[in-house]
Amino acid sequence: VRMFGVKDMTGSVLGPQEAFLILRGLKTFEIRMQRHCESGRKVAEFLANHPMVEKVYYPGLESHPTHEIAKKQMRGFSGMMSVDIKGGMDAVRIVMNNVKVFSLATSLGNVDSLIQHSPSMSNFDMTPEERHASEIFDGQVRLSIGIEDVDDLIADLEQALECLPE
Repeated sequence: VRMFGVKDMTGSVLGPQEAFLILRGLKTFEIRMQRHCESGRKVAEFLANHPMVEKVYYPGLESHPTHEIAKKQMRGFSGMMSVDIKGGMDAVRIVMNNVKVFSLATSLGNVDSLIQHSPSMSNFDMTPEERHASEIFDGQVRLSIGIEDVDDLIADLEQALECLPE
């Protein structure tokens, strides 16, 4: 491994179990990524049109400032996105407490759909000013869209958003 630091953190030789797991996962990687990207796009489009959503950060949307660059660099736009929910922290609590398919987790990029509140989880150590400079707002959740049925994911987000006061 020629990358500085990687060998020191992971060791220079994989153990047999780790090698087996990597090889097993690679067999289905392409189809999982296709599903991840297709579902991510559909969820982002749903959220971008929802009245309780202020903004969706997803390069697959034409409204995203780097959409044209992303189109040149990517075949799919992944299933990772951030979403600003109207109502701030209180609204986020309601949504996160009412999703049923999404799991609360700080580890993103799983085959299961995950949700996290970035300001209080992954970016808790930043000041509010640092978060705002990075476009991480109190009413923001980060989603990792997994490989579940996309209609189930959209229905789950829709019912959770319907719990918000208008």
